[in-house]
Amino acid sequence: MVRPTIKRYRWYDQRIGVLMTITSNTSARRLTGRRVLVPGGTGGVGAGVVRKFLEAGADVVVPTRSDARGSQLRDELGEFGQSPLLHLPTHDYTTFTGADELGAEMTRRLGGIDDVVAPVGGWWQGRTLTEIGEADWQSAFVELATTHMALVRGLVPRMSGAGSYSVVVGQSAGFPVPGSGLVSMEQAAILMMQRVLAAENPAARIHALVLGPVSTRFVEGDPAWVTSGEVGDVAVLLSTSTVPSSIHEIGSSDDAHTLVVSLQAASDASA
Repeated sequence: MVRPTIKRYRWYDQRIGVLMTITSNTSARRLTGRRVLVPGGTGGVGAGVVRKFLEAGADVVVPTRSDARGSQLRDELGEFGQSPLLHLPTHDYTTFTGADELGAEMTRRLGGIDDVVAPVGGWWQGRTLTEIGEADWQSAFVELATTHMALVRGLVPRMSGAGSYSVVVGQSAGFPVPGSGLVSMEQAAILMMQRVLAAENPAARIHALVLGPVSTRFVEGDPAWVTSGEVGDVAVLLSTSTVPSSIHEIGSSDDAHTLVVSLQAASDASA
């Protein structure tokens, strides 16, 4: 697959240099000064994560594949889309070189990386494992797994230790989905990557968020589904919490609420 040429490092002309008034709850500024990277932040789940970190006062970097994707995200975020805390560099992070350059540039421009939340992925279906072609294998497994590995390699060694690294996968990582087996295999590989990374970096906080069906701007879903905003609430609390590396199952909105209460209690106890 031939990848398009990607322009890089358009940080300042993509950042709106105006002040804004944040109208949110009393804990809204608790991440002031934090530097958060959200690859995949223009997607349905990612946009919810981006919004919650902006509400919390963090600088949020969302690398995009095109200026148009960045503009769409700004529109969706409303007043937060105009925040000077939102950075939208046009950058391809899907290769080892690209992810390493992204980590180096973010460190140079913002002084470091505190948190990473990686809702990188997509859905694929249509063929059994014995029917897939090489193009299916490359796009649904190899390219996505390579992107996650590239991000880990390029970002984790540069992280400050103040926050956490969270990968986002679906429940298909834990059970087979006939006709979508490549998704199950790729998600299972990313979940094992989180476990290995946590074992190799015991002082770091490396999390996995395992999601059930998610309500996003693309899919309204059932009221019981977890929302992208609830995923963002969990990600923000994991950033501020001292909870060690863990796998967090968020199969529903109720699961998200229970986890938020638990993380908030842990945070209050350690304060």
